[in-house]
Amino acid sequence: MSKYFMLQDQQKCIGCHACEIQCKSHKGLPNGPNPCQIIPVGPQMINDLPRASFIFMPCFHCENPWCVSACPTGAMKRRSKDGIVFVDHNLCVGCKTCITACPWGAPQWNPEIGKVVKCDYCMNRIDEGLKPACVTTCLTHCLNFGQTEHMPLIKRERYAKAMAASKGAAIHD
Repeated sequence: MSKYFMLQDQQKCIGCHACEIQCKSHKGLPNGPNPCQIIPVGPQMINDLPRASFIFMPCFHCENPWCVSACPTGAMKRRSKDGIVFVDHNLCVGCKTCITACPWGAPQWNPEIGKVVKCDYCMNRIDEGLKPACVTTCLTHCLNFGQTEHMPLIKRERYAKAMAASKGAAIHD
């Protein structure tokens, strides 16, 4: 498993796509490839009102990534120090085998360079002690990034705040 994990609070996400835009800007990508994607779900009727939710889909940086094992040139790699899966563009020949191998659609085709791109958690930023670009630009702060072992604590804190808020709202009703 990767040393890092990206966690989305779907209750806070408004589907603004700022994360996608910042990712593309940071990586200098053209129209087309989206290393992180916002997937709309819905609308669904909740309390007789239409509501949509949004799922953030980056690369999951699998422990045994199919894209890495499928790559015939070794361009798709997994860093041993932290488990980040990335593309070495010097080795990529644009065969798209990794795109076919990934069940999540993480590797994306970049027609401008004729090679594959994917979410690498902005590993250049991580190596500098910074967070991924998508996290830093999230307008509602629904994206959390950190070490895998800290994510359950963030989820518990978020749940406790939501429960406290709902109890407070019930008292005022």
